Amino acid sequence: MGIYLDTAIVAEAKEASKFGWLSGITTNPTLLAKSDLSPDVTLKQLAKLIPGEVYYQLTASDFDGMVAEGKAAFELIGQQTVLKVPATAAGFQAVAHLSREIPCAVTAIYSAAQAAVSAEAGAKYAIAYVNRATRLLGDGFALVQDMANVLHKTNTEILAASIKSPEEAVKTLLAGAHHLTLPFDVLQAMAVHELSQQTMEEFAKNGRGILG
Repeated sequence: MGIYLDTAIVAEAKEASKFGWLSGITTNPTLLAKSDLSPDVTLKQLAKLIPGEVYYQLTASDFDGMVAEGKAAFELIGQQTVLKVPATAAGFQAVAHLSREIPCAVTAIYSAAQAAVSAEAGAKYAIAYVNRATRLLGDGFALVQDMANVLHKTNTEILAASIKSPEEAVKTLLAGAHHLTLPFDVLQAMAVHELSQQTMEEFAKNGRGILG
């Protein structure tokens, strides 16, 4: 299982890099537009801060454009690159071509059929937007479960995005997701619980340790 930070804000990535348990960082065009820096500078800085995978989402809509943009992203980010490719006919064609050299993740999947095509095209990851799928389809967790069943015994793993709370994150994992990408506030919330803090305060008040 991997947990990723979903942001293009360098300050958030810098803070999250201190956690020590992140698998990487995911971006998309909307997130990159929120950065005060240009997309290329933002991606370079994120790659320096986070030692794991750095996801870049293609904005081109045609096969040739996707291939050119994917290669440009790889030149920019290097071996940390994972290309997020839209789940479209041209996107699947691009994945089949690019995945031979660059890890690819098919994004914006809304059906198990698209997950099956992702695996056949050679994608390393299939990305489901859980909360958005719940709003648009009625049950994002059912989508993840169907994807997990289809992808069983393939080399393609599910990365779940669009997650709004720790509770939603856990339900997504239980539905069969392999990895999560979370906004900074949810990432922070995953690690804390009021009862954990209360318990540690009781130990601190009533106990002793080697440093006094």
